[in-house]
Amino acid sequence: RVAGSAAALGRDATVAWNYVDLRFRPRDPLRIEARLTRDDLVIRFRRQQGAASPPSGSGTEATAPQPIARTCASCGEVSCFRHEHHATHTVEAGRTAYLVDENWPEFQDYVAGVHHPEDVLGRPIDGARWRLPRYDWRVRGFARAGAAPIQSLRRMIEMRRAPAQGPARRFAELKGAERIAASLARLLTPGVTRVCVAQSLLPYLWRDGHLGGREVTVLMTRLPMSELHTRLGEAFAAHPDRPTLGDFRASAELVEAEAEALAYAAHIVTPHRDIARVFPDKAMILDWKLPASGRVERDAKPRQIAFPGPTIARKGAYELREVARALGLEIVLLGSELEGPDFWRGLTVEKPNSSSEWLADVAAVVQPALIEERPRHLLAALATGVPVIATPACGLAAQKGMTLVPPNDPAALIAALNAMLG
Repeated sequence: RVAGSAAALGRDATVAWNYVDLRFRPRDPLRIEARLTRDDLVIRFRRQQGAASPPSGSGTEATAPQPIARTCASCGEVSCFRHEHHATHTVEAGRTAYLVDENWPEFQDYVAGVHHPEDVLGRPIDGARWRLPRYDWRVRGFARAGAAPIQSLRRMIEMRRAPAQGPARRFAELKGAERIAASLARLLTPGVTRVCVAQSLLPYLWRDGHLGGREVTVLMTRLPMSELHTRLGEAFAAHPDRPTLGDFRASAELVEAEAEALAYAAHIVTPHRDIARVFPDKAMILDWKLPASGRVERDAKPRQIAFPGPTIARKGAYELREVARALGLEIVLLGSELEGPDFWRGLTVEKPNSSSEWLADVAAVVQPALIEERPRHLLAALATGVPVIATPACGLAAQKGMTLVPPNDPAALIAALNAMLG
């Protein structure tokens, strides 16, 4: 109840349907905010701090608000001429919209196991039609399946044209996700009461008001942007000679929108243990899917290790270079070299001859990353019995054949490699 109103004095209802009944004239400039939760419409009146208060004794002093304001729908006065009699009706349970992006096998199985026939699926592009396994989502069993092909193709083209590393690439990635989110939002019809949404699309759908009033589940593929900024900022402050640690930050508006949406979400679904630790009360942890490669014929060289990469600071390239020099290790590089052509100068470095046989010669796979989203190479190593050394940032749980070390700690990495390689 608004202080100073007739309702605050017990002489009026706060809202009397269906009239423009609540009117007031503020003494100070106000900003009116409205948002939907899953159950309520919340209105806030904000004024600048330090604005003049009503004079004492004016009859408009603030009174303690009731938890629930009285309305014509809840006052209980059935004899009033404004009371309306409504027939009892059944409220539909509603549908779920699954708005997805890249096809992770863990998310594919999750969606297949929880969706219902009346639900809808929105994906960037028809992966089966365009022969793009990365976006090949199973559509059977959904009442409707939609896509954003023009926006998705545009994102692919802009990503191909963007540099391999740097702000321009990240900007193209974010703008592409924004356009796809705007297109898929058309699937959020009034009958959709629940949304399961990819993290890449989340901040834009939240910012544009499509998620309020709906139950939200997020398919998380990376740390929240606020956490990423914190980790990269601390690492850059400690190592200002590593410019790639500070070459991009998302806008404050986007970071805030994602943080608000994640706080609002009912569930966080991810196979990534490091992400799940950020949401201890609402994370649903999926099992990582090991590739069905089986064991390979190995002829491991005792001092050769594989680095999944790419060669960039946030993946632990500087720590691995220091350790390789100290121990005289040979390195098999699997990713792009983004820190310059002379980064590995003085070390024996080679590229694998085949993308499927790179595990045959290495004694271990090492990824001392500060940030890692897709530990697919580590999973391939574990599936074939090759030892793995990684940080908790890689998102895998401690298990047989795997050693976890802290990030930014060459001494711990040397100890782990000495214990593993003898």
